[in-house]
Amino acid sequence: MAGPLSGFTVLDLSAMLSGPWAADILGDQGADVIKIEPLGSGEHTRQMLGRGGALNTMFLNINRSKRSVALNLKHPRGRALLMELVGRADVLLQNFRPGVVERMGIGYADCHAVNPRLVYLSISGFGEQGPLAQQRVYDPVIQALSGLTTIQGGADDRRPALVRTIVPDKLTAVTAAQAITAALLARERTGEGQHVRLSMLDAVLAFLWASDMGAQTLADEPAPNQRAASLIDLIYETQDGYMTVAAVTDKEWKGLSQAVGHPEWVDDPRFATASQRQQNIDARLALTQEALRQGTVAEWTERLTAHDVPCAPCLTRNEVIHHPQILASGIVRESEHPWAGRLRQTRTAARFEGTPPASPRGAPLLGEHTAEVLHMLGYGAEDVAALRAQGVIGAEDGATAAAAKDAGTG
Repeated sequence: MAGPLSGFTVLDLSAMLSGPWAADILGDQGADVIKIEPLGSGEHTRQMLGRGGALNTMFLNINRSKRSVALNLKHPRGRALLMELVGRADVLLQNFRPGVVERMGIGYADCHAVNPRLVYLSISGFGEQGPLAQQRVYDPVIQALSGLTTIQGGADDRRPALVRTIVPDKLTAVTAAQAITAALLARERTGEGQHVRLSMLDAVLAFLWASDMGAQTLADEPAPNQRAASLIDLIYETQDGYMTVAAVTDKEWKGLSQAVGHPEWVDDPRFATASQRQQNIDARLALTQEALRQGTVAEWTERLTAHDVPCAPCLTRNEVIHHPQILASGIVRESEHPWAGRLRQTRTAARFEGTPPASPRGAPLLGEHTAEVLHMLGYGAEDVAALRAQGVIGAEDGATAAAAKDAGTG
């Protein structure tokens, strides 16, 4: 498979979203990602709602460009097979709770002894130390503890609110993928792999600090409670729908004032500077909302754009995929999946002109590539059959997948 990571092998032992999507990103960029799954039901997201044939949409979207191996890591022979793969791999990614992989005998020290060049990334919820280190973690828990829910609520004394997409999981995935490529670059210089640790909490705090923790940045100054944001947000109602308008600079504020037919706003002392516009945010946004109710989304978009004011309609998810800009970008593409049918998904967001990735491969069935990967390690058909009989590998391999398709169950 082409792409900037072509030639690198990644072992994905992770579950849910943060780890699998990180590995998915690497696979889409050309790495050979081998997803190690437990026998039987496989990785947890296979069981979630939103089915598409033999797979569900969550699994399809975060586990493409991978090969699946169903392996019993509780069996000594299963762990031995994993270590054979470790000896050939460049990266291992796992998000078990701290201490679990060490008890299983597949921790960093175990893998480093087999392959000193291995980049081993561990994702945790809260980190390896501290009173919460062993607690189970899901995205809302990190949103709450990181302060993100209070930021979303608008002020320290308002009701906290969740961001209605799993930001901590997704942000951790992107951070993990970047950290892995950074560690691979360091390995090219030093010849040595390393253990990279990443917690979801750390990823979100680092993300928030740049713009949302200003009062906490100056360590020698007391941090007051967060001042309440405006009761009005930047979503405005028009005659036929909703849109957003963001006039930040003096030039944009002047353009907005002219576009909505109120040039006198520019001379209003409450709005003379960016600082004064922020101090009088409720008055400013209320006036803007009153003006925008007098026209349609299309009318305001045309007039505001003509005055170089950033704006956009608030699209539904069904409208997004048909918007001219989305179509022009080519970010959303359709493909045929052998088990799930025709899919609509995004391509890789980054475009590599020197090493363009091939189209992503469809997400695998459980254990679809078990025999294929074992053959790569030198195991023959009889060896594979014996391992299956011993309960070391799953019965779900490429032959089973093909039979399922022929039977119409896939």
